[in-house]
Amino acid sequence: MTVLLLGSGGREHAFAYKIVQSSLCHKLFVAPGNAGTNQIATNININPLDFQGVKEFVLASQVTMVVVGPEDPLVHGIYDFFKNDAQLKDIPVIGPSKTGAELEGSKEFAKQFLVKHNIPTAAYDSFTAETVEKGCAFLETLQPPYVLKADGLAAGKGVLIIHDLHEAQTELRNMLLHAKFGTASSKVVIEEFLAGIELSCFVLTDGKNYKMLPTAKDYKRIGEGDTGLNTGGMGAVSPVPFADAVLLEKIETRIVKPTVEGLQKDHIDYKGFIFIGLIIVKGEPMVIEYNVRMGDPETEVVLPRIQTDILQLFSAVASQELDQVSLQIDTRTAATIMVVSGGYPEDYSKGHAISGLENVTDSIVFHAGTKSDEGKVITNGGRVIAVTSFGDNYAEAIKKSYQNIAKLHFDKMYFRKDIGFDLT
Repeated sequence: MTVLLLGSGGREHAFAYKIVQSSLCHKLFVAPGNAGTNQIATNININPLDFQGVKEFVLASQVTMVVVGPEDPLVHGIYDFFKNDAQLKDIPVIGPSKTGAELEGSKEFAKQFLVKHNIPTAAYDSFTAETVEKGCAFLETLQPPYVLKADGLAAGKGVLIIHDLHEAQTELRNMLLHAKFGTASSKVVIEEFLAGIELSCFVLTDGKNYKMLPTAKDYKRIGEGDTGLNTGGMGAVSPVPFADAVLLEKIETRIVKPTVEGLQKDHIDYKGFIFIGLIIVKGEPMVIEYNVRMGDPETEVVLPRIQTDILQLFSAVASQELDQVSLQIDTRTAATIMVVSGGYPEDYSKGHAISGLENVTDSIVFHAGTKSDEGKVITNGGRVIAVTSFGDNYAEAIKKSYQNIAKLHFDKMYFRKDIGFDLT
């Protein structure tokens, strides 16, 4: 198979790492990729949102499968673009239709789907600029803290959790009247706050059958002890120690199964990943959000644990025969630590040379915000590198990653030193 993988982050490097291991992989292209994917595949300078450019490349290079890493091309309808094009319709795209991608593209769509299919989630209502004062009044009916979510895509940063009522009302006005998150916050979902411990559940579905992938837990805040600003993710572990058989059974029967069945009932074309963000409240799982792709950095701990040939899985998704493939999982624990640019998630500089990569042993280095420059690897984003390690338990895996991070250096490099702190 000749595969085109869309995206440029740590998630995409992890996908590339697994795809090139596949016995079915003849050639892998990554658009646009990063310095890590460039070492194992062929990077192509195409914007994943340039569907016409993607089409021309796919036809010219005889690509036989497209794997979509990030959410943007899915929300913009790349699956539908292929399906409705006479020259592309027989080339499978791993990712949902534009309607399916609304589970991530619109918080309101996701909440309506959850309620319609009786999937446990927090109570909510949604508001626009025209109804902003109704939103402020709705906040007064809730107990703090208050959860405000920009309806559209905001790169993982469109959620505010605020303890003061007046501050929440001010931020609601900022989002709706002053476009705090741009067009993403032209509509805002206000949600009941749920107290509990979070967990990421990953599902691969062909629209009819599904496989539950390993669980993971990521750490969003920039500061230790889960303090400070939200980020795209500072580290992750898989599996999650507290996700025992009883909890996993509840997750599958109450959430995963009705989600896949709901997609079928609503005639939503969905062939790809569903990332279900869960919160466990007094032992009961509830859905915080859906994403329509793998998470990052969770991908960097989930994919390395999958032992089944990944292109065999994707081929089964394309042909709706996922039930005929056995999913084999490495029983060891995987942990990843994200190394970021100083200043992230706010202002940071790029272009710093990264040294020590060749000294990493017994860990996998996944590049995120990197690029190649005259034979050197330099920083090219906020989240720069994820270092993933295996261990017999999460403490052992985390320790190994930290030992290897100590060998790396770039100017103003930062990482959290407490990943897994809440699992002891």
